[in-house]
Amino acid sequence: MASSRLTAAILSLLLLILTHPSVASYAEEKTTVATPRYPAKKEAPEEAVDVVVEGLVYCQSCNYSGTWSLNEAVPIPGAKVSVICRNYRDRVSYYNAFTTNNGGYFYANLKGYAMRHPLLDHPLQSCAAKLVSSPMENCSAFSNINYGINGAALRYEKKRLIRKNYEAVIYSAGPLVFRPDRCPPKQY
Repeated sequence: MASSRLTAAILSLLLLILTHPSVASYAEEKTTVATPRYPAKKEAPEEAVDVVVEGLVYCQSCNYSGTWSLNEAVPIPGAKVSVICRNYRDRVSYYNAFTTNNGGYFYANLKGYAMRHPLLDHPLQSCAAKLVSSPMENCSAFSNINYGINGAALRYEKKRLIRKNYEAVIYSAGPLVFRPDRCPPKQY
């Protein structure tokens, strides 16, 4: 008998809690005074933010062949690097190849790249940079230093380029490295 009274009391309290907010909002609606409505301010159209990937491409020294060391490495002008992005369904959603400048630096503006899903299609999760080709005949073998063959993951280093009517978020990849095709045997 006592347990049924306790159950009834709990149910009554629960019912009161559930109906209380609706009663309060009904009373609030009845007491509010109508205010004149002004047209909403027109907001400026949101500018698209470009996604950019930057990095360096080097030729590894024969002295450090077989390691991930970049000591004595030299930049490769004219090297080709690709940026590949895959959507959350693992389908290629963006692909383009970019060429390095005289200092071995590439600036890959991903024109046309779109994030269909804000988390899964984010460049940090979906894009990677890969080696494509080297113009140096004596340094054109691929190396997987910083995952240049498999795809170097992008890093966000809090870099943004902001200009009038332009904004870009800059991600880094690499450095990516080619290695010499043949190195002389090491002398011990």
